[in-house]
Amino acid sequence: MTIGDELAALFHRDLTRLAQQLPAFTDQSAVWQCVPGIGNSAGNLILHLEGNLREYVGRVLGGCPYSRARDEEFAAFGIPVADLATRIEEMRRLVPAVIGRLSDEQMEATFPDDPLGSPIPTRQFLISLHGHLNYHLGQIDYLRRILTRGTAIEYAQL
Repeated sequence: MTIGDELAALFHRDLTRLAQQLPAFTDQSAVWQCVPGIGNSAGNLILHLEGNLREYVGRVLGGCPYSRARDEEFAAFGIPVADLATRIEEMRRLVPAVIGRLSDEQMEATFPDDPLGSPIPTRQFLISLHGHLNYHLGQIDYLRRILTRGTAIEYAQL
């Protein structure tokens, strides 16, 4: 199994886990609520993850047309949960497919963009993106638990 295959599987698993969060919001309006001291709703974090993955995996690595509006990811409000679920599902198909097609040479080549301020191999940038996904997935889970008085959910496995 290549590093591309492993990363594709991890992104698929964790985007599935992100999708599992939405139905666990027993009050769908809570997806757009914030708690004191926290500036972003779960909905905004989902939009941010979508923008991040569409930009760096879809557009930069996959050649898929996309024009990111990062400020909108944090300003949007009230998008129906069904639409968010559709967006996550699109990412669940797109991201692993693009990553899974990358050759070992592409993985070791310098990432074609410079979002972190210094050149790094594509492999390392994808590992960073995976960490970013999980960082915000944890925030979404915690917000959901606070806002709905919910508990842990049984996450998808590899």
